[in-house]
Amino acid sequence: MNKDCGFTRENFWFRYRACAIIIEGGCVLMAKNEGVPYYYSVGGGVHLNETAEGAVCREVLEETGVNYEVDRLAFIHENFFKGTWNDENKICHEIAFYFLMKHKGVKEFNWESRSLSGVKETVCWLPIDKLDEYEVYPTFFKDKLTNMSSVIEHIVRKDDSILFSPLN
Repeated sequence: MNKDCGFTRENFWFRYRACAIIIEGGCVLMAKNEGVPYYYSVGGGVHLNETAEGAVCREVLEETGVNYEVDRLAFIHENFFKGTWNDENKICHEIAFYFLMKHKGVKEFNWESRSLSGVKETVCWLPIDKLDEYEVYPTFFKDKLTNMSSVIEHIVRKDDSILFSPLN
């Protein structure tokens, strides 16, 4: 049984996600799997009856094998896009909470996990000042991580090519 707070209705997919921003030595920890050409934030779906903060700690442990603690909430991201990991025709609506995690000084991970689609997933450090050289999601990392605000930022991203219609 899938415990994630999300649902599919007709051609629409909604997901509630908790994500980590782990920064060490000018680099941010990102995830990558063999099935996609891009890097994405460490994190995943919030489970039913789980807080976003609890979810991000659980997800980070699952993806790195290391217990990180939350420093603070940094971003709330409303993301509208087309295509999921398994269906490029789905119209997606994702709400994600991005938490800045406390420093641990860990730079190497001997851990293997699986992505949502079951593909082998790894984590790697990308230099923050060179994120524009990579295909990275969320795209706002390229601008926001170099000069992070001390207040929570609300970011809305809509893919203009998507036509939204009300659910019946």
